[in-house]
Amino acid sequence: MPNPAYLRLGVNIDHVATIRNARGGSHPDPLRAAHIAVEAGADGITAHLREDRRHISDDDIARLKSELTRPLNLEMAATEEMLAIALRHLPNACCLVPERREERTTEGGLNVAAGGARLERIVGSLKDAGVRVSLFIEPDAAVVEASQRIGADIVELHTGAYCERALEGNAAAVARELERIATAARLADAAGLEVHAGHGLTFDTVGAVSRLPQIVELNIGHFLIGEAIFVGLARAVERMRALMDEARKVPAPASRHARSA
Repeated sequence: MPNPAYLRLGVNIDHVATIRNARGGSHPDPLRAAHIAVEAGADGITAHLREDRRHISDDDIARLKSELTRPLNLEMAATEEMLAIALRHLPNACCLVPERREERTTEGGLNVAAGGARLERIVGSLKDAGVRVSLFIEPDAAVVEASQRIGADIVELHTGAYCERALEGNAAAVARELERIATAARLADAAGLEVHAGHGLTFDTVGAVSRLPQIVELNIGHFLIGEAIFVGLARAVERMRALMDEARKVPAPASRHARSA
């Protein structure tokens, strides 16, 4: 049986593809990175198929779904094109995120209320196909309530503001952002939503978020791929996994094959 106190780690491999695409060709291969991350302790793999295909490609998604031994979490915009791709490949989960062509990375959470009936229909279509649906949102009570209302299974709380305040060294601001995340996590859990978190997390910031008991999964990518340049991907994932376990004060499951996402 999976340990209910155990905190899952999803590793985002987008920026392996970013490096590959900078020169073209097939190296470095995101699928190889996914296998290394799993061997080092990742419980799942996240990949964002953007509308402009700036990093992950359609072929990457097909290969990941075909070959992965852990759950695939497909990050995607709530569009008809992406819905069709998700329904074709049937990943374990889809995380719906806001997307703008001019942004460098995902900026802020999804405006769930503004999505209206269209967003609710996309959520329903994915769920009808057996795909778990996550919404990437700001840690805000109203957005948590809207996410529950349209039928999401999961909310992933945006930790970007907390990580930015931590980089600035403003202790009071860090405490405020952590409390926002903690409050939203409690509300989401009480509403029956599974709670994930991610964006901008590093070795220095992961511990405080890991200690929030309602959060069951963290999704971390850019920092791990950057750290891999210096120490290798396996060592980077292993250290992140160890810091998460230390913060939770629980041992990892005896078998990683027992984990689910």
